[in-house]
Amino acid sequence: MALSKFNKTSFYLSLVIAFFCALLFILQVYFFLKISGLRLLKLGLFSLFTILPFAYILLLYKYENFMVNRVKELYNSLFPSTTSASVLKKGEDIDLLTRNLKKLNSDKNLEIQLLKNQENFRKEFIGNIAHELKTPLFTIQGYVLTLLEGGVTDKKIIKKYLKKTSKGVDRLTYIIKDLDLITKFESGIAKLEIKPFDLLACIKSTFELLEMQSVKNNITLKMNKKYVKPIPVLGDEDRIQQVISNLIINSLKYGIDRGITEISIDPLEENKILLRISDNGEGIHEEHLPRLFERFYRVEKTRNRKLGGSGLGLSIVKHIIDAHNEKIFVQSEVNVGSEFSFTLTRTSFNELKGV
Repeated sequence: MALSKFNKTSFYLSLVIAFFCALLFILQVYFFLKISGLRLLKLGLFSLFTILPFAYILLLYKYENFMVNRVKELYNSLFPSTTSASVLKKGEDIDLLTRNLKKLNSDKNLEIQLLKNQENFRKEFIGNIAHELKTPLFTIQGYVLTLLEGGVTDKKIIKKYLKKTSKGVDRLTYIIKDLDLITKFESGIAKLEIKPFDLLACIKSTFELLEMQSVKNNITLKMNKKYVKPIPVLGDEDRIQQVISNLIINSLKYGIDRGITEISIDPLEENKILLRISDNGEGIHEEHLPRLFERFYRVEKTRNRKLGGSGLGLSIVKHIIDAHNEKIFVQSEVNVGSEFSFTLTRTSFNELKGV
């Protein structure tokens, strides 16, 4: 079996020590007993090979004790809160240290990767928000400067420019309001008024609010079936209506002509229900799904800008659902459609009546 670097070194060192010990022993014998040369050579070889194993074992023992003590010191310095290495059996110290060092290395690599991801997300977010604010600001600036220069005298053109300027201001307002709302949710400032309410009435109210937009986009809003009885749930009714509204608006934006946006309510276990909003629109590629709820993330860079909005709708939806301690899901297939769904906690009719 091949010797390690240390084993070779210790072997050669023990050989030198054994040689000098044997030489010293031979010299003592020669001077005191006056033995002949051949017998002296035999005695020297015998003493050399007798002392060599003991010298080698002694060196290994000393080195093992030295290494064990160093391992214990290193282990205690790296993992002071864990089991002390001094109470471990010999042979376990290095194994335990190796396992813990591997775990420490893995944890540090994961931490570094998370920091890198956060840094990339921060840079991307700053770039996105700068672009989102720059677009309406440049629009406003362009039209206002044109009007200030006084070159436009046609009242119809002036009115047209003022309307476009107003749209730019509106878009800035949407972005700022939505960012403010997200910041409040993340910092815990935004408070929810959790109480029982009728989910079915909330959906019908949202349908009425978005009826004009659905007609304009030539998309039908409907329930998957006729629901007769109220569906009492616990939550902040205004916020849940905002979630439903944002998801339906997204569906209307990216739906197809004569398309359908359908809402269904399915019971789940443990007093939970699943509200599903599905459409037969253009769909989303699978690689985009994990990042859909990030602020300003776009499947296509120009998609939301052409259709208006702040680019924060889905991020707000995620924050509201998380604040309710509920779950949200998304499934989509290109040229087939998308489905967004989220859970809510169901309550009793008696609690609904007591509101």
